Amino acid sequence: MLNPNLAEVQLSKDEYERYSRHLILPEVGLDGQKRLKAASVLCIGTGGLGSPLLLYLAAAGIGRIGIVDFDIVDSSNLQRQVIHGTSWVGKPKIQSAKDRILEINPHCQVDLYETRLSAENALGIVEPYDIVVDGTDNFPTRYLVNDACVLLNKPNVYGSIFRFEGQATVFNYEGGPNYRDLYPEPPPPGLVPSCAEGGVLGILPGIIGVIQATETVKIILGEGQTLSGRLLLYNALNMTFRELKLRPNPVRPVIEKLIDYEEFCGIPQAKAAEAQQQANMQEITVTELKQILDSGADDYVLLDVRNPNEYEIAKIPGAVLVPLPDIENGDGVSKVKELLNGHKLIVHCKMGGRSAKAIGILKEKANIEGINVKGGINAWSQEVDSSVPQY
Repeated sequence: MLNPNLAEVQLSKDEYERYSRHLILPEVGLDGQKRLKAASVLCIGTGGLGSPLLLYLAAAGIGRIGIVDFDIVDSSNLQRQVIHGTSWVGKPKIQSAKDRILEINPHCQVDLYETRLSAENALGIVEPYDIVVDGTDNFPTRYLVNDACVLLNKPNVYGSIFRFEGQATVFNYEGGPNYRDLYPEPPPPGLVPSCAEGGVLGILPGIIGVIQATETVKIILGEGQTLSGRLLLYNALNMTFRELKLRPNPVRPVIEKLIDYEEFCGIPQAKAAEAQQQANMQEITVTELKQILDSGADDYVLLDVRNPNEYEIAKIPGAVLVPLPDIENGDGVSKVKELLNGHKLIVHCKMGGRSAKAIGILKEKANIEGINVKGGINAWSQEVDSSVPQY
């Protein structure tokens, strides 16, 4: 309903005062504020991107806001997910978000969908809303959101973040490109690290999320030039913005229905391959590792394949650092050979994934067998030594 009957939309005395700085803008004015009140926006996710954009959409006076999320608040979220607070740790994110939205603006209607978005429920959830804002962090859901918006002809306001860099654009708006024009095929699973593995500057999602909120408001108002057809690239370290042109691909496949997006992105295949690798790989628990360390055995080398900055945060006593990137480029393989000198190899990382990958590379390149530590240093902190920081 991007062209509502404004005669049916009324502002209360409180709303006139609340939105006074909007009302005196010629590009917004009374009609524009009524458009905002009549609009409905669905936000997928209440994480790093969803937090700031929900705060500003609520403050701007969006009349109906839908939120899709099934996660709970974790203390590690609070560095960037500013809609949540310490008192909400361990509780549902969507409830935390609703509580904060209504504190900012009690005139908002907030709809909650505490569920994982899927091919089975996406069309029903998306259909009632004018605009969808994608605040997700994984490829299957991004393709799902895109395809649902294409099938229902909904604008899709997109953002993504990693480390110090972010992207933003508007998909499927006024004949413009959609997500599949930017990424026709998903990358292989594991190729793009998650923020949990690679990190993210906490301020970065605030910037990209606010850009998404700005684009959403502009679409509702019908003012300005949106990012449709333009991919905005932001680098926080250099404080630079660049643009790339995006155009619809005339030969792209026609989206006719929602599909299995986990399958499309190769997730089941990757999990099966990982399970097979683990089945062929010797593993020990952190409790078993503690027993080895306490025994005083000297016939092994404990290898830590995390990055140097992670090693500074927390370490297991006696572990030798050889980062996974060094093993991948070959430099670390010779170092591991020198360290072993006939000893057994035990490998750990943060959670067990990178160490398993390192063992696979060492086996392939140098026929070195290794024992993986299940759960990595996080499990060590939880089960063996709580003084070791979790991050």
